This record gives sequence, structure tokens and C-alpha cells, in this order.
Amino acid sequence: MEKARVYFATFKVTENENLLQKLHRLMKTAGFEEIDFQDKYAAIKIHFGEYGNLAFLRPNYARVVADYVKELGGKPFLTDCNTLYVGSRKNALDHLETAYVNGFSPYQTGCHVIIGDGLKGTDETLVPVDGEYVKEAKIGTAVMDADVFISLTHFKGHEMTGFGGAMKNIGMGCGSRAGKMEQHCDGKPSVDTELCVGCGACGRICAHEGPVIEGGKARIDHEKCVGCGRCLAVCPKDAIQPDFGDSIAMLNYKIAEYSLAVCKGRPCFHVSLICDVSPNCDCHSENDIPIIPNVGMLASFDPVALDQACADLCNQMPAVEGSMLSDNLEEHQHERGCDHFHMTHPDAEWRSCIAHAVKIGLGTDQYELIRI
Repeated sequence: MEKARVYFATFKVTENENLLQKLHRLMKTAGFEEIDFQDKYAAIKIHFGEYGNLAFLRPNYARVVADYVKELGGKPFLTDCNTLYVGSRKNALDHLETAYVNGFSPYQTGCHVIIGDGLKGTDETLVPVDGEYVKEAKIGTAVMDADVFISLTHFKGHEMTGFGGAMKNIGMGCGSRAGKMEQHCDGKPSVDTELCVGCGACGRICAHEGPVIEGGKARIDHEKCVGCGRCLAVCPKDAIQPDFGDSIAMLNYKIAEYSLAVCKGRPCFHVSLICDVSPNCDCHSENDIPIIPNVGMLASFDPVALDQACADLCNQMPAVEGSMLSDNLEEHQHERGCDHFHMTHPDAEWRSCIAHAVKIGLGTDQYELIRI
């Protein structure tokens, strides 16, 4: 496979061009206008940030992408799917409220926000993948209904996958609640009996008689459970939790296959911004100081090459003094020169996601970095 083109611009600006204008120029140079947007619905996948987190992308960047789509005749909307964990984005109402609080309102971004998998995370489309680990990906319906898919990613660290890049934003981010369960584990939740009040809401919502009330507490019959995640959405005490059982490599393989499900068969374009590189995902309700200085903005038609280029650029940067990365480097001086993301989270790794994505044909890790 020939090298993919990845376009790169630093955050350095002049009096004649601000950062938002530079992002527009980057996208234009990378070939954004080659996509036919006329009268097409364009999903812009972004992370709105958990309530309390301040490392997420500023909504001003989303405005640039949305306005550019409209300029080309398209109908853009911002989207993300509900979370699997308990937090401020576990259902569409809380999710929208968090998005608006964090600045992603239609008035700020120039387009509407649609939560991709509906009110309770159960609006999903089954997308055939026939991969090694995923046969049918469970993707938020609004994401799959779009004619064009655009990922706008905050590139940052991640405590499981090493970093959260384009594929993490696409694969995990676009999965419905059941899709996220499938990627994270074997898709079977369990009940925290200390939190459970035995109300029976989980049993009433289940079509397969998975939840059973015994002795005033619920339990999940895994023989009957199909991993749809509906019980997680309706539990008033957040007593039902997914079991995170798979290895990190398996998680990465599934993320790659879910990314393929989202991207295949329609025009896609990918933008990643390496700024405020927090050690953990924007799903956290807090953010630590960045592990490296801001790097720049990148764009490509290839999400795999984009992630590889982002990782390579990050690993060329020095650690920010006092950051988690800096502290770990000081503690493990014999490992200096190690990958920044591995050094930040020694139990995490990201290379298996890249390798599997190349294997299944999502993209290539070989790229030409074109600076503008």
C-alpha cells in the first residue's frame, strides 16, 4: 500500500491568519473539497467532554468544520454516543446538557447536536463487519444515517489504549451502549448488590429475562443476557455495571474493527488536534496537566496514518515538567527513550490497534507528513 498523505500545521500563527483560519486552510489543502457535500448529511464526530473536564476541544474548532460543510452545500451535525460508564453523558438528555454547558450549542457551533444512539443508548444499527473479533458492529443509528462522516479528534493520553486518537474517537465513540460493551468486555453486565434496591426496572426493560430478582436484589443471568445494555440505562441507582474482562490488545482489535464499520462505504475525513494532551481520556470528570507541549493540527483521509503520525509527533516532544509523564520518567530513568504514552500508563499500549487496522484494510501506518 502506498503512503498516505497526512497534512500538518503547527499552532503558530501570524497577524494575517488565526488558528481557526489555519484549520480551514489545513482542511482545504488536505482535500476536504474533494468530498461531495451537496445536500448531504454530514456527521461530525467529536467528544463533548465530561462535566468537570476542561481538556476537550474548544467548540470554536467544531464551528470551523461545520461552517465549511455548509459552505460546500452540506448539512452538518455534531454527534457522539452515550457512555457505558456512569457520568454526565450516560443518556441523551444529560449528554446534551453537558455538551451545551461545555459550549457545544447550535449558536456556538453553527449546527445541531444529535446524540447518535438515542435517549438511552439503544438506538443502533447493526453493521456487518465479519472481522476476526466483531461480526456485526453496533453503531449509533444517527452516525450511520449520515452520508458523510468526519472525525474531529482531541488527541490525548488514555489509561487503557495508550492514547485516544482518531480510531478511538470513531470506533469506541460511535458504538452504542451494547457496542461499547462488546468492545470493552464480553458484553455481560453484573449487579452491585450494595447499590441495588430490587426495584425490578432492569427486569421490566429486558426482552430476554436476563435480570432476576432474588432475595430483594437483582442478578444477571448471563445465559439469557444478550448484552444490549438496556438495564444499565434504566437502573435508578447505577447498580448495574459492565465487566471489563478483555485484554487491552483485544480492546484495540475491536476498536479497529468498529472503526472500519463506521468508515467503510462512504466518504470520510479525519482531523486531529494535538493540544492540551492530558494523560487520561476526556471521559474523566477532571483533567491533569498536559504531558507534552501543544504540537499542532493534522488532517488526512486515512485515520490509521493520522493516528500513527500523531503518536510519532508526540514522541518527539519533551515532557512537561510536573506532569504524570515527567514524574514517571524521573522514577524510571532507566527506561528513558520509551514511548511517551507507555511511560504515562505502563499497563497501556496502542500499537496493536494500529497493526490490526492495517491488517483489516482500514488504512496504512506508512505516511508522508506534509507541512503547511
